Amino acid sequence: MEITVRPGDSYWYYSQLFDVPLILIQDSNPQINPDQLFPGRQIQIPGYEVLQYTITANDSLWSIAMNQNLPIDSLFLLNQMVDPMALPVGSQLFIPRRINELVISDINGYTYEKMSRDIERLVNIYPFIAAGSAGSSVMGKQMTELRVGDGPRNVHINGSFHANEWITTPVIIRFLNEYARALTNSLPLRGLFMLPSYMDYTLSTVPMVNPDGVNLVINGASSAGDFQREVLQINNGNDDFSNWKANIHGVDLNNQFPALWEIESERKPSVPQPRDFPGFSPLSEPESIAMAELANRRDFLRVIAFHTQGEVIFWGFEGIEPPESESIAEEFARTSGYTSIQYVDSYAGYKDWFIQKFRRPGFTIELGRGINPLPLEQFAEIYEESLGIMLANLYL
Repeated sequence: MEITVRPGDSYWYYSQLFDVPLILIQDSNPQINPDQLFPGRQIQIPGYEVLQYTITANDSLWSIAMNQNLPIDSLFLLNQMVDPMALPVGSQLFIPRRINELVISDINGYTYEKMSRDIERLVNIYPFIAAGSAGSSVMGKQMTELRVGDGPRNVHINGSFHANEWITTPVIIRFLNEYARALTNSLPLRGLFMLPSYMDYTLSTVPMVNPDGVNLVINGASSAGDFQREVLQINNGNDDFSNWKANIHGVDLNNQFPALWEIESERKPSVPQPRDFPGFSPLSEPESIAMAELANRRDFLRVIAFHTQGEVIFWGFEGIEPPESESIAEEFARTSGYTSIQYVDSYAGYKDWFIQKFRRPGFTIELGRGINPLPLEQFAEIYEESLGIMLANLYL
């Protein structure tokens, strides 16, 4: 919600007026010095939207404030050009509305475009969510990174490395919605108030690592643009791409990292495929390059890659994972009901590379159970299981 600063206003006053933590207002206006709130300047108040109210007979600002359960000064603030002594019947007032409900709900066929619209809405309502680009896909789609928090501990979650595992993307987007709503409304998530986590951690997310592949799985070959002939050839002419895990080049992005990539290269397909082809060299694809560069920039304390399926937590790599990885995995297992597994006969993954390069905890977490792509009927259960993991990630 955008408001216009008046003489004598301050962030602290807006925090009291709208019952929103001061730090969230500051972080929603990162380009503005709090000591330079000049009258007439536009600033953002998170967690609110502006509605129009039509004046009826006998209305006054006082009665409207009482009936709407609003501080009367919030009406003065949003209607600075209105004469409170002259409210013509039928004229319009602006009133603030606190957003209590989730704003993200439609997860069916969660394409890149649908995610982008949801991100735009989230950032508009909760501008303390910082949106930027981690890089771009083969087809030029932005790999959006969303960051929430004001703390020195940087942690990371990503989803949809694999195209037909796209249900992991709305899991992350739903959590960001719940987290932001909890912060602006001082609501607990599973009994935990989130402001301390916001102050201690900065959460980085890339909800859709493989946007070209996700659209291919959901919308078919027509979504591939100039790559339509290529993907149909890779898929043996079949327009059913439900088994497709790779990016639009037919490269499995989670087999792309220089962490014993040579082993995967020897035993996996040697040409582009719907799944498992590790590429002709490590880090050959723009999506995998972007994820490596992001980790290099951000100095993550730990990373989580959401995949499907299996309800397991993989946390080791060649015995070089740090000692705390085991206790973190056990906590993730406790909160989700998933099984913690140290080693698996698989290499060249994102968490493998992260552990090898940084000697910090990395996790591949397989959400849900069944055949990919998992049915949306599982979403509620998957979300509740993953919620414990995502909350623990901000409290450990």
